[in-house]
Amino acid sequence: MALSSIILPEHVFIGVSAPTKWRALQMLSSKAASCFGLDEGIVLRALETREKLGTTGIGNGVAVPHAAIAGMTRPRGLLVRFAHPVDFEAIDDAPTRWAFVLLFGERGRSDYLNVLAAIARRLRTEGVLTAMLKAKTADELYSIFMSDSIV
Repeated sequence: MALSSIILPEHVFIGVSAPTKWRALQMLSSKAASCFGLDEGIVLRALETREKLGTTGIGNGVAVPHAAIAGMTRPRGLLVRFAHPVDFEAIDDAPTRWAFVLLFGERGRSDYLNVLAAIARRLRTEGVLTAMLKAKTADELYSIFMSDSIV
């Protein structure tokens, strides 16, 4: 499953402000609900429930808040760069600059793992995170993340 079919260009946001992880989850839920035609409260409760199980801050400035949402038939995602790093209580204690929100159907839990692995592979590519930080627009951020080569 290609990342470009899960995170679309119009689902990339730069400069999202949130003072705390919990406020960030609210902002991310609002954006996801708007983009995917979902109920914001349902998305927020699902993301908060997952976050209470343990941090989705995977380190290196990245968090991957994710949840199963009833009725979804395929994985959908957002890519967000925060205006200021947010403390997601990441495993490496680094503040979070980027959030990849992943929502999937009840039967799509294995899809999440495949998407997470694809994101992790992409972010391990040399120069990707640095280039993503320098992106000036959402379109540029999307292009950098999806590109097979980083200059």
